[in-house]
Amino acid sequence: MQRKIAVTACILALIGVGLGAFGSHILGARIGEESLKTFQTGIQYHFIHALAMLIVAVAMGVWGESRRLVWASWLFFAGILMFSGSLYLLSTTGLKIFGPITPLGGLAFMVGWILVALEAGRKMR
Repeated sequence: MQRKIAVTACILALIGVGLGAFGSHILGARIGEESLKTFQTGIQYHFIHALAMLIVAVAMGVWGESRRLVWASWLFFAGILMFSGSLYLLSTTGLKIFGPITPLGGLAFMVGWILVALEAGRKMR
């Protein structure tokens, strides 16, 4: 599972680079400044949590695999899809229907971080 999570994290980071370049070089001229800021927020959280997944994969190698760490990594993945994905769609389409999805992705990120913290705390004892 550790390698699967690491590979997924790397692919997500690769996609983040592509979307970031798309936003900077192509999208910036087509959408307004406020929408571009929204898109960039999606990119920022996308990258942070792709790296978080990679960190979780490394932590699995140090601490050993645990259900908490596996769940944390997939919550980060789900958060990227829901939080960043909804911001990408909201900023490029202008459809407000995607707005309510964003907080669910944020919640997934927060629960993922809680699980990592709980696992780190367990290993300190």
